Amino acid sequence: MPDSFNALVRDLCDDDRSVWEAAEDRLVALGVQVVDTLLPYAGEAGPSRLKWGAESVLRKLGDQAVPRLREIRRQGPGRLRGNALKVLVDLGGAECLDEGDLGAVERLVRIKLLDERPVRVPSEAGRWLAFPADRLDDAVAALGLHDVRAATTVMGVAAATQATDSLEFQDAQGTTRTAYRVFITPAFETWLSEVPIQNWCMLWGNSFIDQLDGFALADKLSERCGEAHLYILDPYNRAENWYVSRDGHGVRSFGSYDEPQFQGEPLPFEVEYREDADEDEAEEYAEGVPYAVTAADYLSVEPGRMPASGTHGHGWLATTHPDVPNSRFKGALPI
Repeated sequence: MPDSFNALVRDLCDDDRSVWEAAEDRLVALGVQVVDTLLPYAGEAGPSRLKWGAESVLRKLGDQAVPRLREIRRQGPGRLRGNALKVLVDLGGAECLDEGDLGAVERLVRIKLLDERPVRVPSEAGRWLAFPADRLDDAVAALGLHDVRAATTVMGVAAATQATDSLEFQDAQGTTRTAYRVFITPAFETWLSEVPIQNWCMLWGNSFIDQLDGFALADKLSERCGEAHLYILDPYNRAENWYVSRDGHGVRSFGSYDEPQFQGEPLPFEVEYREDADEDEAEEYAEGVPYAVTAADYLSVEPGRMPASGTHGHGWLATTHPDVPNSRFKGALPI
């Protein structure tokens, strides 16, 4: 590595913002010749100033870096091949990969799906829809989903809640539109349900639910699937919502900042909570159950670690427009 490269790489770690920003700019100006130097740092485990700086430079190089990254994938050096794959997907999505790499990734997903038990879905925060697992095809049709493909839960949760999950594009008429990526979980059993549905799927997709109105999406789902729910956990704002829709219409909901907080008639599980409440809980459950996770536990499935014995099938990644497949979304995903 030339001494000038060494000095600039050291500067990427500097605490002074002006120093590391200047180092990034100079490395970008040097062009594709810095790719081999920065790749080892882009693949470091865990957060670090050097990792962020190296990845920032490679992102700014963008298309300039792609031919060299593809060359490393084909010809080595071997120590850089894994990181080159990750950066290629970060820069341009799976569309940047050649057929050999695409095939390798698909084989790895199939292998991982064979023993992906138990699985875990986020339980601390997030928003998700729930629908009967035996109505998967109806759910896909109701939400207009496309390019539905098998995915591990680790991969799907990252795609729908951490990586880029929305993408602007121009349709055939030249109109700018937005496509979203979502993840549908495996089917999960529930034993506390008050309705005769024993297996539920969750649909995760932060941008999809936020931008297209999760309540309206639940109504669409329930119109085709009989019943659907929306759950929201927002610890930052100390807010929770849960919403039950049946046959296309909302029947019961709670929202921390709604006025009134409860709408619709209390459901049987809420009546039980109210009747069983002790003196300290009487006010808490006077109108119903104000907790999204509790409602999910009784109505569908509570998120978190899912028992292997109660998990069936595998998850699915999908997008919301036929012209935008999953491969268009940028960002390497864990498998």
